[in-house]
Amino acid sequence: MIVLAFDTATADTVVGLIGAGKTVELRHEPAPGERPGHAEQLLPLCRAALEQAGVDWPQVDRIGVGIGPGTFTGLRIGVATGRALAQSAGAEVVPISTLRALAANLDGAFPVIDARRGEAFVLVDGEPRAAKPDELGALAAGRTAIGDGGLLYAGRFDDVAEDPGVHRIRGAALCVLAASAEPIGRDELLPDYVRDPDAKPRA
Repeated sequence: MIVLAFDTATADTVVGLIGAGKTVELRHEPAPGERPGHAEQLLPLCRAALEQAGVDWPQVDRIGVGIGPGTFTGLRIGVATGRALAQSAGAEVVPISTLRALAANLDGAFPVIDARRGEAFVLVDGEPRAAKPDELGALAAGRTAIGDGGLLYAGRFDDVAEDPGVHRIRGAALCVLAASAEPIGRDELLPDYVRDPDAKPRA
């Protein structure tokens, strides 16, 4: 099975592909002070991954899409792209938890994503939630923190991973999770925002 997977929940645009005897991992990381490049980078990275693997769109069996939690704009871009690509390629589509993909980098780790607004996204009993900084130490329960939120709130944890690589979502991890997930309908693919958006409709 050829699996293409991507995630746009964090500032990075991450793409992975497994199958055809190859594993491809690509990413775009914005420079300091630069805005995330999800809209500009996602499709070119997907095309580059297919080219490196030597496959075409009709050969893609499954598309995995990171559904967050993470940035609202990034998640909307990722989900919309996933739906469109699955339809055009005739591929299955599966949702991937961004926190679970991050956790796959280190056994037993506590994945933490910067949620902005003075909060972090974490997994508690297998479910994503937003947490205040003063909650993080107790929620981690001594586990090693990984992710951009782990680095941001390093002082709140007993241990933060030293390897820079484990703090990033990896394309291969996305693909492995996508390969083992249950396909859903394209219209069922929805972002997992966890909390309400910043903008509120006027009464």
